[in-house]
Amino acid sequence: MAAFAHSAPCWADVQLPDLEAGKRFYGGLFGWTFRAGDGMPFADALSDGRLVAALAAKKDGRMPTAWGVYFSTDDIRASVASVREHGGQVITEPVRAGRAGIVAEAADPGGAVFGLWQPQERAGFEKLRDPGSFCWTEVYTRRPELVDPFYEKVFGFHGTDLDEAGHGVRDGAEALVDFRTWSPEGVEPGADTAVGGRSVITDAFPAEMPSYFLIYFAVADCDAAAELAVRLGGRVAQQPSDIPYGRMAVLHDDQGAAFAVLEPAEPRP
Repeated sequence: MAAFAHSAPCWADVQLPDLEAGKRFYGGLFGWTFRAGDGMPFADALSDGRLVAALAAKKDGRMPTAWGVYFSTDDIRASVASVREHGGQVITEPVRAGRAGIVAEAADPGGAVFGLWQPQERAGFEKLRDPGSFCWTEVYTRRPELVDPFYEKVFGFHGTDLDEAGHGVRDGAEALVDFRTWSPEGVEPGADTAVGGRSVITDAFPAEMPSYFLIYFAVADCDAAAELAVRLGGRVAQQPSDIPYGRMAVLHDDQGAAFAVLEPAEPRP
């Protein structure tokens, strides 16, 4: 079982009203296949036979139709206590997910929801950063002054502020800084070691938009993926555009769940 470092994003799932429709959409978009026990309200998604995500049928229609990310922890009860200590909210106390691991759900001080995962038989993703698999996540918030120290204290992240070109900003440098990358403990902070990031919800967005995590999946062709998503019944929320790390687009599936696709700037070795 491949291990994930403490605080690394290790899993993603989506809550959907119609599980079978979700299988058709994501199977068509990413080529995923699915595995589930008979009658179970969820399905593991696989790419090239390796675990990449899960689709779940919503238990309650009031739940959001949304993707969620989980961070690995080697002591979930200590992580839950740290969430409370540093201004977050525990939504679901730690509970065993069979023999796979222990899961909890929490929210940061800005209201963005995330999961915690203490692995047992399942570590998380079996495929990463290659087409059809998870490659990045970032939280969108209106309260960076609360959210930044929260993640740094709860997960031990070290932040690097980036300018519009995606370059690190030195202390005292004059630049428009609205994005921060997070690197785990034990490595040199910076874009090359980052496991996630933080962006800011500006006044350009509706006031009722809540804080949230955006999940990115790697693709070989961003424009083609966006076009295919539309043909499958989804829509494009942010048209394909170039960023320092490649070409990306924000999409919605045919049931409304938002996610992003990224065509990396350089092929992986």
